[in-house]
Parts: sequence; structure tokens; C-alpha cells
Amino acid sequence: MQIYTVGGAVRDALLGLPISDRDYVVVGGTPEEMLAKGYRPVGKDFPVFLHPETHEEYALARTERKSGRGYKGFAFYSAPEVSLEDDLARRDLTVNAIAQAEDGTLIDPFGGVADLKARVLRHVSPAFAEDPVRVLRIARFAARFSTFSVAPETLALMRRLVEDGEIDYLVAERIWQEIAKGLMTEHPSRMIAILRECGALKRLIPELDALFGVPQRSDYHPEVDTGVHVMMALDCAARHAYALPVRFAVLLHDLGKGLTPQADLPRHTGHEERGVPLVKAVCARLRPPSECRDLALLVARHHGNIRRSGGLRAGTIVGILEQTDAFRRPERFERLIEACDCDYHGRLGWEDKPIPDPHLFQRALDAARDVDAGEIARNCRFPERIAELIHSARAALVARMLKE
Repeated sequence: MQIYTVGGAVRDALLGLPISDRDYVVVGGTPEEMLAKGYRPVGKDFPVFLHPETHEEYALARTERKSGRGYKGFAFYSAPEVSLEDDLARRDLTVNAIAQAEDGTLIDPFGGVADLKARVLRHVSPAFAEDPVRVLRIARFAARFSTFSVAPETLALMRRLVEDGEIDYLVAERIWQEIAKGLMTEHPSRMIAILRECGALKRLIPELDALFGVPQRSDYHPEVDTGVHVMMALDCAARHAYALPVRFAVLLHDLGKGLTPQADLPRHTGHEERGVPLVKAVCARLRPPSECRDLALLVARHHGNIRRSGGLRAGTIVGILEQTDAFRRPERFERLIEACDCDYHGRLGWEDKPIPDPHLFQRALDAARDVDAGEIARNCRFPERIAELIHSARAALVARMLKE
């Protein structure tokens, strides 16, 4: 029985990157031997075991064969006679198909080391086209390793997966899992660019794909269409290391512009209201966590007003604070402001442009908090007027703050 380190740990070590976790493949072993050595079984589809002390994953070498549609349509075979090369051959990319023996020797049957040096993401074999989730994985890797190119022949296989309809068999949880990982890279816009290039974005998030080619307002750079603007805003969120809900909200914030009537272009009056149903539709398909969905809806509805260049009235500001539940959920409101800031800076020449009064809403929230809503409710003789009176009191304090 021989044990090898495989996959991302070997790749990242060769690139000089920190290693977060290690995976191992066991060649020549059996489940009985693993159990006898104290390993704990965890695999459902094929034999995977946890080390009794480190709890790292050790998988018996296996092969796989396409047996149906989608990423679950595979039959796996694991036995002592399955070789290390057989196991590496089923992997997606050459840079992920490098193994390292316990003495440090590299086993690289598919040229992964050379592709690492050339900074190329290349598929291992034509079997790559059997698993649609690999389209998303390659796009995610391209975002993580932004200096790497995708080999033309690999991109061609990705297109074939899309054209053959295999990508339509991906379940929401797998799509979301890969997109979420890609959004958390340093250059998430590259994931979207690769998905567009192979045609997958039009199948997975057509509402986002529709933004490319849609002009922005004439006072922005004409070469930056709405799709490019969203990508710039998304990379802005990455530069600031904002959380996943912020990045997802930025990704979807301008969907309504894809429905702007041709006669209204390049203006996009009312796009916020048009965008909310589209964000709901995307979330219904991808099923992101509720905190991602809720923030995306708030940003889609309110980002235009929050970063409007002209002054806002006190009542409008308080109305936004109330509609976004900022008084009860200030942390979420802070994330809303972060997403709106990315929208502001996601334009050529605006990357470092100061935002007029960037802390306006935080100052307004602090001022409006001085209103004792409970006292107003207790002293009000007409319950139907409580909300109106609270709003008026808050607006009065914000108006005073604006004058000061």
C-alpha cells in the first residue's frame, strides 16, 4: 500500500502558495486494510477515510466512467489494481493531476509541472467533457489564478459541454458552491469572463449576460458598458476584501438595466424596480444563503438613491433607513453601503474618486437613533399614526444634522 499527496496541495506548494488542506490517494490498499489501521470511513460514493490522528482525507485510488447525464452520472471503480496514473487521469486539470510520494518525488504523467510554469489551465483528457461542473471549476480557477490562461482546446471542450446541454443538469447547490468560491477570489470578474466566453453565463445567469453591450449613462466612459461596469464594481469589492453577501449583491445590482427600453438609453430611469424581480429569479435558481439573497435585493432596490450625486432630503434618507431595516440590522446596512460604494467606484477613472459625503447615511442613522420610538408609541392616541410620527421625528433630527 502506497500513499501519495495529490491535487491542490501539490499544486499550491509548487506555486509557493500557502496550503490550506491536503488530500491523499492510497494505491494498492483495500477498505479492510484502512479500517485495520484505524482510518474512519466517510465516503458515500467511493471509499474515503479520515486519518485517525490528523483527520485528513485518504481516498483509495479509483477510476470513473460516464453512466448518465450531469455531474452525478458517473460510475466509480476502486480496487488494489487501480494505479496512481489511473487515478490522476480522472482529474480535471493537468495542474491538479500531480502527485507527490512520501519521499518528495513528483509523479506528473500529464505535464502539470510544465503547465504550472507556462501558467496554463489545461484539461487532462477528453473525459473532461463528461462532467459539467468542470466548466464552473475552470472559471473559478481562472479567477483564483488570474495570470493563468485557459488552453484553447480546454475552452473548446467547455463550449461543447454548454452546447450539448450538459450544463443544464447541474443542480443549484453545485452551481452556487462554485460561484461562491469564485466570487471570493482576488479577481472574481475573470470567472464571469470565462463563463461568458464559453457560453455558460447565458445558460446559468442570463440576466447578467444581458448587461454586456448595454450602454451606460453618457457622462460615464462610453467604452464601459453595463456589464463591464458590474465587473469593475465586483473587482472593487474583492480589493476591499468584502464579504460574500456584498460581492453577490454587487454582481446582481444592475440587472434591471438589461430591460431598459431602447428609446430610453443611455439613461436607465426606473431600473431599480425592474431589477428586483430579476434578482429574485436568479436567487430562486441558485438558492444562495438568505443573507446573500436579502442583501442583493436591498442593493438592487436602493443603490441608486444611496449614491445619488445630488442631495437627498431628510425624509428620503430616513425612508431608506426604515425600508432597509437599518435601525434593527445596522450590520447589514453597513454591507449595503459597502456594495453601493463598489457601484460608485466601478467606472473608469472613478476607482479612487472620493464619494461626496461618504458617511452621510451612517451619520443620519446615528442621529435618527435618538428618537425614542417606544415613547412615541405609548403617547400616541391613534395607533395608525405611530409609524408616521416616528418617521417625522427621525426626519427632523436628520434635517438638523444636515444643516449642521
